[in-house]
Amino acid sequence: MKKIITVLTICFSLFVCGFGYNKNVTPNTFYQVYLDDQLLGTVKSKKALEDYIDKNGEYYKKKFSVNKIYSPKGLLIKKINTYDDKVSSVSSIYKKISKKADFTILGYEFKIKNNNEDNKIETQSVYVLKKKVFSDAVEALINTFVGDDRYRAYIDDTQVKIESTGENIQSVYVNEDITVKRTYVPVTSRIFADYGDLAQYLLYGDNHSESVYEVRAGDTVESVAFNNKISPEEVLISNTDLTGRNNLLYPGQKLKISETNPQIGIVEESYVVKDIDSQFATEERYDDNLAMGQDKVIQEGAKGLDRVSQKVKKINGTIVYVDPRGKVVLKDPVNKIVVKGNKYIPDVGSTTSWGWPTDSGWTISSGYVWRTNPVTRKRELHGGLDISGTGYGSRIYATNNGKVVEASYHYSFGNHVIINHNNGYLTVYAHMSRIAVKKGDVVARGQVIGYVGMTGVATGPHVHYEIWKGCNYCRIDPMTMYR
Repeated sequence: MKKIITVLTICFSLFVCGFGYNKNVTPNTFYQVYLDDQLLGTVKSKKALEDYIDKNGEYYKKKFSVNKIYSPKGLLIKKINTYDDKVSSVSSIYKKISKKADFTILGYEFKIKNNNEDNKIETQSVYVLKKKVFSDAVEALINTFVGDDRYRAYIDDTQVKIESTGENIQSVYVNEDITVKRTYVPVTSRIFADYGDLAQYLLYGDNHSESVYEVRAGDTVESVAFNNKISPEEVLISNTDLTGRNNLLYPGQKLKISETNPQIGIVEESYVVKDIDSQFATEERYDDNLAMGQDKVIQEGAKGLDRVSQKVKKINGTIVYVDPRGKVVLKDPVNKIVVKGNKYIPDVGSTTSWGWPTDSGWTISSGYVWRTNPVTRKRELHGGLDISGTGYGSRIYATNNGKVVEASYHYSFGNHVIINHNNGYLTVYAHMSRIAVKKGDVVARGQVIGYVGMTGVATGPHVHYEIWKGCNYCRIDPMTMYR
C-alpha cells in the first residue's frame, strides 16, 4: 500500500511540476515585420501597425490631398503562431521602418521608354495621383507644339478641306512607348498632382531656367532666338502673345528666353499643299571678244512658282521627314543669262551670284538656328540648311564654280562633298545617297555633284547644305547669300 501511495505522489508531483505552471496551453498569433527580408521585430497586431503608419502620415496626407498613407515597398508583415510572449511596440517598429524606408501613397507610375543617342533604351518614371493628370499634361504639350485651334479642328474633324493650298493634320501621337500601372509610390518621390506642373516638366525637364531679354532696334524673332542660342519656335512657346516669326518687335519690349528640353516627342503628320518659289538658274555664255574676267548680264533672272504636295512629319514642332507627293509648275522660272569673257571654266566662284543646290519643290525643314537635335537630343547650333521635299535620289547641284576638296563618307554627314570656291567661301553638301564627283574635280555652278539621300545621321531624305566663310567650319547662314 505504501508503494502505491508513493507512486501516486510522484505522479502528482510530475504533473504539478511539468504542467501546472505553463500559462499558454495554446500558441499566440503574432506578426513578424520584415523590411527587404530583414527582421525588424514582432508585433501583436498587423492592423495596429498599419493604423499607426497611417495616423503618423498627416503631413503627407495634407501635402498630396490623400486619405491614407501605406507601408513602404519591401515591407512584409508575416503572420506566425508562437509560444513566445515577447513583442515590440508598434511605435518602436515604426521608428525602425522610418529610418530605413519611405512610406507610400497609392498612385500611378507612367514609364516612358525612348532610345538615346547610342540607340540604347532609356526609361524614366513619372508618378501622378490620377491618370487624368498625365493625359491632360500630354494634351497641353500637344497644344503647345501643334496649336490649340489646329489640334481641336483635327479632333473634331472640322479641318478646312484643301481646295488650292493648305494643310490638314492626318495624325497626332506620342513618339515614345509609354506604359502605366497602379502602384504604391514613395512619398519622397516627385509626384505630380497638377497637370500644369507636369506639363512644365514634360516641356522643360528638370533644369528649367528663364531669363528676360529687352528688345533693341532692328531685332526680329529670329535674331533674338539666334543671339540667345534658342530656336524661333522656343521664343514663340515662351511668349504666347507672339503669333509667328514675322511678328514686329519694338525697342524695350520684354521677351522671355527659355530652352525647352521635351521629355516626350509629340509627333504631327500632316498633308501640305503650298506654293513655293523655284530658283532660277544662271546660264553662262562665252564671248571670245570679251576679255577674261569681264561679264555682262543680258537677261535678268526671275523666280518661278511651283505648287507642291507633301506629307510632312514633325516631332515637337521640328520637321524630321518630308515625303514629296506631287508638283505642278504654275510659272516657269526665267534663267539669268550672263555673257563671260571666254569658254574657260574657272575654279573661282562668284561672290555675288549663287545657285540653289536642289531641284524645285523644296522645303527648308531646318534653318541656321539653335535647336535640340531631333536625333541626339542635344542643344546645338544647326550650322546650315536642311533642304527636303525633292525626293530620295533627286539631284544635288554645285551652287558655284570651284574645286572639289572632299568627296567621301563621314559618320555624321554620310556621303558628302565639300567644294572650295577659291573666293573666300566653301560649301558642304551632306547625306547624299550617291556622290557624282571626286576630289580634285573642277565643277561649274549648276553641275550635278550627287543625289539626295539620308546617309549618316538623318531622319529623312534631304541635303544638309552649309557655307563656310574664310576657313573650315567658320559657318554662316546660307540664306544670307540669297537675299
